Amino acid sequence: MNMPTIDMVGTGQNINNLRQAAGISVKDLQDVFGFSTPQAIYKWQHGTAMPTIDNLIVLAAVLGVKVDDILVVKSIFMC
Repeated sequence: MNMPTIDMVGTGQNINNLRQAAGISVKDLQDVFGFSTPQAIYKWQHGTAMPTIDNLIVLAAVLGVKVDDILVVKSIFMC
């Protein structure tokens, strides 16, 4: 059976690409989310962490895309 999983690195690259295409800086996102440091955003972009569902919805709105446009999904085979 094929099970969908989120490709964290691919999703992070997608976040970075979409952010740049929208002309939004990491500092801008930091301000939107009210983070005291940009560390969380850099972790998202490097694929070492994922935004929470709430933050993912806000991120999609800020970037002007759908949540599905942010996430990179791959399938893994499960026995």
